[in-house]
Amino acid sequence: MDVFSSKLKLWTSSFADPRLFQIFSLGILLAAGAYFRDFSIRPEQVVLTFAAGLLTQAACWRLTPSKPRTLRSAIITCLSLTLLLRADNLIAHPIAAAAAISSKSLFRFRRKNLFNPATFGLIFAIILLPGTWVSPGQWGQDVAVAGWVVMLGMLVTNRARRGDISWTFLAFYLGALAVRLEYLGQRWAVWTHQLESGALLLFAFFMISDPMTGPNDRRGRIAHAALVAAIAYAWQVRLYRTNGLIWALFIAAPCVPLWDAIWPADKFEWTQNGGGHVFSANPDSRFDDSSGADSRRAA
Repeated sequence: MDVFSSKLKLWTSSFADPRLFQIFSLGILLAAGAYFRDFSIRPEQVVLTFAAGLLTQAACWRLTPSKPRTLRSAIITCLSLTLLLRADNLIAHPIAAAAAISSKSLFRFRRKNLFNPATFGLIFAIILLPGTWVSPGQWGQDVAVAGWVVMLGMLVTNRARRGDISWTFLAFYLGALAVRLEYLGQRWAVWTHQLESGALLLFAFFMISDPMTGPNDRRGRIAHAALVAAIAYAWQVRLYRTNGLIWALFIAAPCVPLWDAIWPADKFEWTQNGGGHVFSANPDSRFDDSSGADSRRAA
């Protein structure tokens, strides 16, 4: 009975993994978008994206043999790329997926990924791969879409305990847009129209909230959210460039180690049994709770 109970507990705890909720949420958004919004992505591109991403993840395990072997993060990256990246050929998506997954092993600082993998893959594609573009406008400005993105996003960020950076970013970014709107004397309907942007909410709840690439301490996450919002605002409003949100997160990524140095805190890690826990800053230390310790010994 004890063996059965322990196995049942391990099996049920795996469903507490926030990545499963993110996979579920992104899958719903991709399916709904393809059906209702007619996303301009071909089934072959989706298949090639996942094939390249998962194969690259398997190859990267040799570079980081100490990490638990799971495909959940790779699936999330592939879903994000299929949601946002568009191309007029079949080779761009798998190359971008391979670059995104490889960045987790190639660009690391103090045992953390430096770049959000999906962000790196998107920037890599639009800079180096011909015939590619990011398609945030596909979501439109629909209240129903915005509501679904917020609901699913809150489910994911609450599980990962990273809702603070999502809401802080929205407060800074939308606050800056509100100040500009008031200065220009525009109607507030313009601001609420921007608030309903599915692309903005997708970014806030599914990209900047990534616990593996964001600051460890809450104060660092607030500072990082403010920096990303400032860069995105300047990129789009002052420089009149596209893809401001993606570029802002990419440009601000090297500042994460600075925030971690100013405000040291325990590092977030996915445990082998699925739940989200934190590693101590001391690499020789144990997890904070018993379930984490069991997972580390299993790894």
